[in-house]
Amino acid sequence: MGDLELLLPGEAAVLVRGLRSFPLREIGSGGWNQQHENLEKLNMQAILDATASQGEPIQELLVTHGKIPTLVEELIAVELWKQKVFPVLCRLEDFKPQNTFPIYMVVHHEASIINLLETVFFHKEVCESAEDAVLDLIDYCHRKLTLLVAQSSRGGPPEEEECQSSTPMQELQKQAELMEFEIASKALSVLRYITDCVDSLSLSTLNRMLSTHDLPCLLVELLEHNPWSRREGGKLQQFEGGRWQTVAPSEQQKLSKLDGQVWIALYNLLLSHEARARYCFTSFAKGQLLKIPEIWERLERENRGKWQAIAKYQLRHVFSPSEQDLRLQARRWAETYRLDVLEAIAPERPRCAYCSAEASKRCSRCQNEWYCCRECQVKHWEKHGKACVLAAQGDRAK
Repeated sequence: MGDLELLLPGEAAVLVRGLRSFPLREIGSGGWNQQHENLEKLNMQAILDATASQGEPIQELLVTHGKIPTLVEELIAVELWKQKVFPVLCRLEDFKPQNTFPIYMVVHHEASIINLLETVFFHKEVCESAEDAVLDLIDYCHRKLTLLVAQSSRGGPPEEEECQSSTPMQELQKQAELMEFEIASKALSVLRYITDCVDSLSLSTLNRMLSTHDLPCLLVELLEHNPWSRREGGKLQQFEGGRWQTVAPSEQQKLSKLDGQVWIALYNLLLSHEARARYCFTSFAKGQLLKIPEIWERLERENRGKWQAIAKYQLRHVFSPSEQDLRLQARRWAETYRLDVLEAIAPERPRCAYCSAEASKRCSRCQNEWYCCRECQVKHWEKHGKACVLAAQGDRAK
């Protein structure tokens, strides 16, 4: 690493071992501030390690010492602080601190953690080491992706110049809004890396992604609205580095990183055998998924037929050497998710396991049986109970 190395291996190990979860009331305390500084060092070191391609000791240390769940807990704690405490501070008329930097540290803490997770989650063993915390992380990513979809209806993130405000707290609030979009984009990358492990995820994790949150439909919404891009004065702009930047004509045909992450996450969720077996193809889901070929064709038309070569190059040089050409993926989607195929593999409504009527409720434990109402589920429990418990135990053993 030479002069760029921030931490010696021994120093990094000490910092990783010292990571711990802080309760909400201790956020901003002396011990918390020290951990924030340590996380900033680990974050920078992880980025430098990944850039230099000389091994990634930070990722290995986090896995070895079981600290990925700790990072997820800290991520959610500071998210809660920003939702519940920060708005109150901004509304207090008599709260006029001369120095807002300590508050900025807390606001920025979420960005530091999600950036570190984005860097290390590229490695599949990190996802495995998250254990049950991966469920909380998926919930977190879903909240952030929902924010991105909502941003598209409001015209995307605010302009950078709008951060000029009359008070330091108002300015800090605008900076937090800009930062939120960057955080959401990092969460998108983390979610994509989780979907890379879809064939080895537990049933409860798959259920959280496919049933609880219906991530395939949400990802299609992102593709359709593309909140990180816009046309302003006839020029294409993309939101990068906390502000809108005009894209040069020579760069407009390139696939952005965020676009690529969405396509790959969809590929992982829709074409995995495990995921397809668990996904419920409702009428709404069919309608959303059938937009995929249309979106791809629109992108290809806008880029004058050069999308295939660009996507192939981008995937091989930006994401990872093992990724496939996106155009070939889109063709597979178009072939696999035609309406007639969807009708064949997924009837409009499953049938109740007790009375055979059309069913809309699924057994939350085993995900194998459907019911039309709670009464039928209770009546069927005497027959279904043993199989349900065995299925749930099998998932835990996995």
